[in-house]
Amino acid sequence: MNEPSTPGHVVLLGDSIFDNKSYVGGGPDVVEQLREELTPGWKCTLLAVDDDVTTGVVRQVQLLPPGVTHLIVSVGGNDALGYTHLLQQKAGSVADALSILGDAQDQFAANYASMIRAVSAEGLPLALCTIYDTPPSDPNQRLVKTALALFNDHITRAAFSSGAFLIDLRLICSEDGDYANPIEPSVRGDRKIAQAIAAAICPEHDACRSRAIGERRCAAGR
Repeated sequence: MNEPSTPGHVVLLGDSIFDNKSYVGGGPDVVEQLREELTPGWKCTLLAVDDDVTTGVVRQVQLLPPGVTHLIVSVGGNDALGYTHLLQQKAGSVADALSILGDAQDQFAANYASMIRAVSAEGLPLALCTIYDTPPSDPNQRLVKTALALFNDHITRAAFSSGAFLIDLRLICSEDGDYANPIEPSVRGDRKIAQAIAAAICPEHDACRSRAIGERRCAAGR
């Protein structure tokens, strides 16, 4: 996303995946650990807000400071939590259940697309994060993982179709120790997330990388 010899200014947008200071018991949060991971000269600003949803990122973008070079977005988990009541809804068949969940996916997709348009309009290199699952030992992990796949499918499609980087938090926060509670990252999880962001924006950082080819519809200026 950037030349290794050129320091930049990265801004973190989204929810408590980034704005998680209150969940790490006084330990370093994501933004603190990212500042340690970045090479000298880089700046990092936190605009993510705990409890925010996808539509809230549009408001956050309006607060961007001067000189921003990279945007990282991690949002959607709170949107998904808003649909948890659907898991208790009765359905006559598997097809009916999928239709109910599909309606929720469509609403999320519409909100996420509006957010992508607002963020992409800045014409800056962009990385999107998937919604991670939940600790592997959580008794509901299999159900959560299956339900979140509906929302993560749209996030991955949005990343690949817009030409954005994708940071897959499902693969990064994959152990119990990566979580402070079922929905927030721990200090160890923060470190993994910070390292992944640094790898996305600083090519000199080692990282396991994949490539996806899709129809690219990049925003103007990118």
